Amino acid sequence: MLRPRKKYTVHDLRGLKGKRCLTHIHVKTPEEAAAAEAAGIDLMSCPFDTPQAQAQLPELIAAAPNSFISGSTPHGLATQEEAIRVGFRALELGASSVYCSASPFIIEGMARERIPVVGHLGMIPRHVTWTNYRAIGKTVDEAKALYRSMKDLESAGAYAAELEVVPHNLASWLCRQTGMLLMSLGSGPGCDTQFLFSDDILGDYDERLPRHAKAYRDFAAEYRRLQEERVAAFREYAEDVRSGGFPAAGNLVEMDESLFRQVCEELDTSG
Repeated sequence: MLRPRKKYTVHDLRGLKGKRCLTHIHVKTPEEAAAAEAAGIDLMSCPFDTPQAQAQLPELIAAAPNSFISGSTPHGLATQEEAIRVGFRALELGASSVYCSASPFIIEGMARERIPVVGHLGMIPRHVTWTNYRAIGKTVDEAKALYRSMKDLESAGAYAAELEVVPHNLASWLCRQTGMLLMSLGSGPGCDTQFLFSDDILGDYDERLPRHAKAYRDFAAEYRRLQEERVAAFREYAEDVRSGGFPAAGNLVEMDESLFRQVCEELDTSG
């Protein structure tokens, strides 16, 4: 019987910085969380930004009880107090840390209360109106600004930051300039974790795969096949009902014939 693996702490993760690149997947369902733990994935993140996602978090934790899982906080945290409440709620439900794409000011409030926080650098989808969807840090000015943003997060108390779509040579250099863990999403192999979404790994959508991602399966095609099988099964059922093929003898419960006749006779007589 396999012994359960040790669940990482932030202290453990900091001790691994510079020693090896950790595997890191964003999961959406208990099934994905269980699969990631069974596959030996080091870290996970998951949604914690809607009431539905917050209600599902304990199920994800239960499905992967020996895994370090971060919950992504809602967009638009207005105050440090609100962020602290959200952060502690995630920890109370079993998360190991929280992800937050808000400003260093908001992150500082959570970090001050010893809530482990992951910030976000580079191309941030929630702030994409300021940059468009593109790599960040390809110019001297952008690279310098990215460095300053990293240091701001570090000073705010974040223990890690997602680094999204940053030139890989710049990302590797940045990783050596900070005590934070840098989590590469499309930023090359020189960071502390290699991060992908389960949707990308599983091919779980019909859109074009992002350049930085790699699909290892084609779940979208499998779901289309399953839908075709659903339609076919329902159609066959309807044809069976119309033709008398269902229910067949094997689908029926039968009363003893003598008892059935007795009931009919007695009810007919008393009728």
